[in-house]
Amino acid sequence: MDQLNQSRRGTGSRPRPDPILEALSGIIERVTFFNEENGYAVLRVQAKGHRELVTVVGAVPSANPGEWLTAEGVWVHDREFGKQFKAEKLTSTPPTTIQGIEKFLGSGMVKGIGPVYAKKMVTHFGDRIFDIIETSSAKLEDIDGIGPVRRKKIKQAWEEQKVIREIMVFLHSHGVSTSRAVRIFKTYGEQAIQTVRANPYGLARDIPGIGFVSADIIARQLGLPFDSLMRAVAGLEHVLLEATGEGHCALPPDLLKQSALALLDVPAPIVDRALEQSLTRGDVKRDVLEGDELIFLPRIQWAEEGVAARVGSLVKGCAMYPSIDFERAVAWHEQKSGKQLAASQRIALKQALTQRMLIVTGGPGVGKTTLVNAVLSILRAKKVRCLLCAPTGRAAKRLSETTGMEARTIHRLLEVQPGRSSFFRNEHNPLECDLLVVDETSMVDVVLMHSLLRALPASANLVLVGDMDQLPSVGPGSVLRDLIDSGVVPVAKLTEVFRQAAGSRIITVAHEVNQGVPPQPESQSPAAVSDFYFIDRETPELIGDTLVEVIKNRIPARFQFDPVRDVQVLCPMNRGSLGIRELNLRLQSELNPFDHGKRQVEKFGWLFREGDKVIQTENNYDKDVFNGDIGQIVAIELDDRILRARFDNREVDYEFGELDEIQLAYAITVHKSQGSEFKAVVMPIAMQQYLLLQRNLIYTGITRGRNLVVLIGQRKALGMAVRNDRTERRFSGLQSRLKHGVRA
Repeated sequence: MDQLNQSRRGTGSRPRPDPILEALSGIIERVTFFNEENGYAVLRVQAKGHRELVTVVGAVPSANPGEWLTAEGVWVHDREFGKQFKAEKLTSTPPTTIQGIEKFLGSGMVKGIGPVYAKKMVTHFGDRIFDIIETSSAKLEDIDGIGPVRRKKIKQAWEEQKVIREIMVFLHSHGVSTSRAVRIFKTYGEQAIQTVRANPYGLARDIPGIGFVSADIIARQLGLPFDSLMRAVAGLEHVLLEATGEGHCALPPDLLKQSALALLDVPAPIVDRALEQSLTRGDVKRDVLEGDELIFLPRIQWAEEGVAARVGSLVKGCAMYPSIDFERAVAWHEQKSGKQLAASQRIALKQALTQRMLIVTGGPGVGKTTLVNAVLSILRAKKVRCLLCAPTGRAAKRLSETTGMEARTIHRLLEVQPGRSSFFRNEHNPLECDLLVVDETSMVDVVLMHSLLRALPASANLVLVGDMDQLPSVGPGSVLRDLIDSGVVPVAKLTEVFRQAAGSRIITVAHEVNQGVPPQPESQSPAAVSDFYFIDRETPELIGDTLVEVIKNRIPARFQFDPVRDVQVLCPMNRGSLGIRELNLRLQSELNPFDHGKRQVEKFGWLFREGDKVIQTENNYDKDVFNGDIGQIVAIELDDRILRARFDNREVDYEFGELDEIQLAYAITVHKSQGSEFKAVVMPIAMQQYLLLQRNLIYTGITRGRNLVVLIGQRKALGMAVRNDRTERRFSGLQSRLKHGVRA
């Protein structure tokens, strides 16, 4: 064994000595590469004692041109890149030379200062410029082009960067990614480091992108014991938060503790004590519903109870509308619209005009829109005030187009209060309406439904429209299905596919899939134009190649659809060669390739380029953009460190440190597509996705296409998905609360 160890060290009997570390210092001329996730950097440095620029590689909290770099490491020869200084220790500090100061200010690190203004400022103030910005910023207005607005912008950005840099160094010194420093600063302000020191686990709760593992690393570095009660309490909360991200409203105690034990790797009594402490302090809530014990986060329990209570009061009363002669009203509407209502629609219409709350459900082409238009036509003629809303901007736009009335997203209807993550409309300031119509209700989670019901006036009526067979909401709960299955709320289920809709293969295939029948091969001539196609490909490689070819060439040539704006790829999963990440990278390179006229920036693992299609991945109440909104990058301002994206007709600015809120959106998950409709949908289906292949996923994907749906993949995988009608149970107490009422 000793001989084997010696041979691994090299020839001879003595181990190879550790290399002697050398010191190197100089000005950073250029940042060739910087990974904000781990701090790894490739820097070009004008080092002392070297005539030519030196390449330095290593980990550093932040790096900007002009900064003074000190390093300890060894020289290595890289086969591809040549001689490099591989640093084991790297630190960078603000520059002191005129040359370095100008490079530093002109690097874009401070918003409002680019190379032009950096040169002016250094020329005017010399090496005093940092002190001028810090203590006498009004003097900046002596420089041509800098007025009060730009001066204040520079001062504010300077102060922010100071704190952000401190946070980055703090995180980096504790082995944690520095990429979230901007988000931490915006959440905690100048007290960020003190706040994190007091309770590092708050990061996992408060900062998107920082999970329990990263917070745990900081906690251990700060000396918190591995078996501390604080750590166990945080672990329990993390497990519950993760569960809400998977659609659960709560977890049974045994499953909660089992998951926490796997996460924490501590003795079971510690987790037991942590749960009891959390219950005593009210950090979590225990409920027993129909004999099942569940542990909730307080806001989720409150939302469930609120929804059940409000629905309970709605279903007890009759509609509060002016007197309506039903037969005369129907005849008047049919003559006015030129559309004859089917028997099932007449029954549903009568329910809508007599019940205070009604759910209208059914698949595509069954006349839900015709029914809603009849309700609105008759009630508006009676001067009833009607409001319309939907969960997403695309769904609201479609609702406006089909009804001829204004429809807003739920968030905008409730009037988001920037900076407070709450709504202006609530029980104290209700909506001004007699009837509220909510479309695409299947994607409304329990928290958002509670906010909506809180804002509904005490005398108002409610119509919920949605397809219960689609995927449930991304957020916690299965609200539409629970409302229907409870038997408490009146339901109008439309099933008849009307003749006009039956002419669409998208509609007929969607209903076949929903009944467990896989799509059949085309019987018509290949030259005939259809709105639904299945392209059989046997390997993931061929599926990916065909998908790119179809989007880039075939669809634009045959249907004149724009491959970026009009075509949407929907994926069952995130990972793998047919997941959204890989497909986004392929489609970006094919549909929006780099050229020198397009500016780009790499942040949080994505390369964003002007012209790219992007999706918002979380609710941002300050910017008034929400999870699932799709837009396009219209500008990247490198000097101001701003990315500007257009969502519908609005432009939204993101600081570079906020770009973890968006992702490329050439391909998105089927879940993210809920509530949206696209001219063309392309969907890859393969056995590598088998864990996620379910009937409601395929059905939801197909129903997102308005003019064209193309499925590309293995027929075996498609058949397996269509036959799999099992849906994962979501732990929730809403249905029980609806059936039995809320406890006093």
